[in-house]
Amino acid sequence: MGRHHRKRFRVARPGIVDGENGNVGCRPTVGVGVPMNVALVVLDTLRKDAFDAHFDWLPGQRFENAYSTSHWTIPAHASLFAGTYASELGVYAGAQLLDCKEPVLAESFRDSGYTTRAFSANVNVSRPFDFHRGFETFEGSWRLEALSENVFDWDGFIAETREQGPERYLYALQEVLTGDCDTVPSLKRGALLKLRDLGWGKATHDDGATEALQFVRKTDFGDDEFLFVNLMEAHTPYAPPEEYRTVEPPELNGLRATLEGPEANPETIRQAYDDSVRYLSAMYRAIFAELREEFDYIITLSDHGEVLGEYDAWEHLCGLYPEVTKVPLCIWERERDERSESRNNAVRKETVSLLDVHRTVLDMVGIDGESRGRSLLEGTQTAENDGETEFLAEYHGLTNRHRIALGRDGFDTEPLDGEMHALIAPDYYGWEALDGFHELGEIDKPRERIESLVDELDKRVIENDVAVSESVEAQLRDLGYA
Repeated sequence: MGRHHRKRFRVARPGIVDGENGNVGCRPTVGVGVPMNVALVVLDTLRKDAFDAHFDWLPGQRFENAYSTSHWTIPAHASLFAGTYASELGVYAGAQLLDCKEPVLAESFRDSGYTTRAFSANVNVSRPFDFHRGFETFEGSWRLEALSENVFDWDGFIAETREQGPERYLYALQEVLTGDCDTVPSLKRGALLKLRDLGWGKATHDDGATEALQFVRKTDFGDDEFLFVNLMEAHTPYAPPEEYRTVEPPELNGLRATLEGPEANPETIRQAYDDSVRYLSAMYRAIFAELREEFDYIITLSDHGEVLGEYDAWEHLCGLYPEVTKVPLCIWERERDERSESRNNAVRKETVSLLDVHRTVLDMVGIDGESRGRSLLEGTQTAENDGETEFLAEYHGLTNRHRIALGRDGFDTEPLDGEMHALIAPDYYGWEALDGFHELGEIDKPRERIESLVDELDKRVIENDVAVSESVEAQLRDLGYA
């Protein structure tokens, strides 16, 4: 079906004051025949400084002091989707299913009559972990296609037949061609694994951005759409296509590198990350151009950043370092863009959290919902939410997969296996780390403030570290999560 481009119109909601000129302004409402499309795009593992260096082309209001609620994908996305801390949802290292009782964004949009779609390149944000909740369409990259029940289980097959000769692949091919699995996806998955065995795979694919672009281009978006996208190009293994590489992708396991130092040259690791971000920027530029034709709001952010040797730490699973928790956040609004492009490119300095993104997304379309966050929309600030606000970032220890793998290799996991917290406040960031408490800025009694905020949490303690298939385990290992 052909693409269609629409002129959007708004209906003013009385009582909403324009934040710049004090006049009653327009705020989108749902249920009055006003088409309103919202896209939420997570650029997974993108550092704020890397975003500043390579995404200067991206229009929208930029938030200079935005922070995640956690240091890795599953709890950060849980907070983004449900508007509260992951510890309150019962979603953390030992409980990775999104099985909370709170409605998530996609459910709120779906129940309000919206079409809900998602494209994820991250195996952690996938059906096996219940992150498809509320989405009528949930598609994914080659990583997620490999998890499909109808794709031949190459990972399990390889594990079970490792001692057999090359002829085992003939038996597998026969099973693919004559069995009940989906033939073409199964053949593609097998070919990809073989190419990677030969050392060619990293040059033959990206981590899903190309497929995400195809997904956006082929989708016939209508009115009242909610779209979620997760892109993984900035995540390990830092392996962009050849034309973006200035170094060969290094081998890196962040937890092991933090405990004993990286095997690869640190400068090579940093350059490989930068190469990957440059590729992500180029691909997202094309994706954003497509979304801009169909959506009224496009929220671009990261779930967490990455530490690249700062504090002798690597990747993002080892603590709450500011390079990990400070994230890019940019909100593009069609209406602001049509009024003034420069006005749409404002820089905002207030300290904000992923919790605020949750509240803001609901307010964009007038959907009611509980949230710890404040709306960031112009004209929605009140005396109640305009004061100094303090947030937490949470670290809940290691996953069982990491605990077992590191223990098997002789590592002492105890230092990384306890709870830690960070305090986020205007002009201040303080965090608990393996070697004590660190601060950027000054604030009175930060440890007491952390303790007070933690005591206020209504924690949900649950153990549901879900058993997953060989295919899921293989994907988690490839990304450093097992």
